[in-house]
Amino acid sequence: MPVTEVVTDPEALTLTVIADFTVPVRRLWDAYVDPRQLERFWGPPEYPATFLRHDAEPGGLSQYYMTGPEGERYHGYWKWVAVDAPASFEVRDGFAHDDGTPNTELPEGRMVLDFAETALGSRVTITSYFESSEDMEQILAMGQAEGMREAMGQMDAVFEDLASFAAGRGTELQLIGDTQARTYRIVRGSREQVWRAHHDPELLRRWQLGPDGWTMPICEVATEVGQRYRSGWENSADGQRFGFTGVVEEISPPNRSVTTEAMWTPEDPDAENSPVTINELTLTPVEGGTLVSLLITYPDAATREMILATGMVDGMETSYARLENEVLAA
Repeated sequence: MPVTEVVTDPEALTLTVIADFTVPVRRLWDAYVDPRQLERFWGPPEYPATFLRHDAEPGGLSQYYMTGPEGERYHGYWKWVAVDAPASFEVRDGFAHDDGTPNTELPEGRMVLDFAETALGSRVTITSYFESSEDMEQILAMGQAEGMREAMGQMDAVFEDLASFAAGRGTELQLIGDTQARTYRIVRGSREQVWRAHHDPELLRRWQLGPDGWTMPICEVATEVGQRYRSGWENSADGQRFGFTGVVEEISPPNRSVTTEAMWTPEDPDAENSPVTINELTLTPVEGGTLVSLLITYPDAATREMILATGMVDGMETSYARLENEVLAA
């Protein structure tokens, strides 16, 4: 078991968990900031976690739920306070309602994770700070100490599965519930480079083309909340045209943006008859480049199935490969 020590201090109102691993510090750090890896161990084995949002930035927010044996869901959140990569980060953590809003009837605490190199690899020290002895007793009675021990017991298997999280795997798809889908891709470039490539019209026209044979004559970007963007592609062989349009709902360069999206065609140029999705783009620095995560929320399950069946993921992979080879490598 990686957990080597669990210490409760009623006077200091703290719970401290220490775990050691035979991997470099950066590998351990990435396990916590990469939601693909964090989902593999944050919940105990019988309560796996699903992260809907994970912003490893001061002022950021993480939202997740754990699914129980009978399908019941237990929601939680992290409010990111401080980040010193790859040495430490601090969050406020608490329980949430089904809609993600904090459940104020249960305690919110402070959690600090410190990462350090050891002779055999690395160590993480997790210290939970409680507001009162009552809060501490309540959380410990809910099994936090044992839950963390069980959860972290899964981390060695995550570290052994190096190939699943390495750069070069291509674009991957994760279905969440009935109406959401998330794509992942590590792009070999800094977060600032990847963000610029997503918001610079000249660069977008060079890589966001999908299959060969298409051009992007329309590329109107939006970089502020409330602004509308519009993109359009044309097939060089037959002149077929289509595109997307939407509005920026949130934006926090170079980390995160949230936009609406609807498809337009020459027959429906204002996309009035197209289903609207919510697209949440998050960029996270990891070993090997930048993890590009796109969470798409569809209006219903049928719409998700229809859009994914168009070969969307394959088209994204072609574009991301072009981004690496023709933009970031230039």
